[in-house]
Parts: sequence; structure tokens; C-alpha cells
Amino acid sequence: MSENPEILDLDSLLDYQEGAVVSRMLLNKKIGTVTLFSFDKGEGLSEHTTPFDALVYIVEGKVEIIISKKPYILEKGQMITMPANDPHALNALERFKMMLIMVKA
Repeated sequence: MSENPEILDLDSLLDYQEGAVVSRMLLNKKIGTVTLFSFDKGEGLSEHTTPFDALVYIVEGKVEIIISKKPYILEKGQMITMPANDPHALNALERFKMMLIMVKA
């Protein structure tokens, strides 16, 4: 991402790949990151923790996000916070895209 302002179209920034998870970092700063992900149906991330708070915004599709063993179903236009150090995982119920905003400070 350039240092100059630019208009980004989230729908077209990242394509899907069959059987894969794809990511594109949009912003990488000491205080945090913004990353766009696409997940094919059935793909996911196994349970893990991070030392930072995060916000997940669903750009399109449908996903199950599990935070501290509690499942949440999210669809396009919804978002959820993930507290630092809480175990979380996700499963793509259908193809979906999400923006992950990680806050490090």
C-alpha cells in the first residue's frame, strides 16, 4: 500500500482460490495491521491465540468464528471483536472474505 491516499474496492482486491486461503496485507504499521483474506468453502484456521486485540469484518459470504469455545455465525456486513489471548478459530461455511484489523498498541 502506498503512503498516498487511494480508493480501494474490497470486492476486487483479492480473488478466491479453490481449496485455499489467500491473504493480502493492506496496511502494516507498528501499531497494527489490516489484512484482507479470502477463504474457499470448507477452509479455515485452527484454534490459536494472538497477543493482540483484533476486529474481523465480513466483506462477503458466511463464516463460523469460534472464540473461547463459543461459536458465532457471521455474514456479509457483520463484524466481531476478538480479545487478545482468547483462543479462536474459524470455518468457512461458504466462500467468504474478511478484513482483519489487528491492534498492537
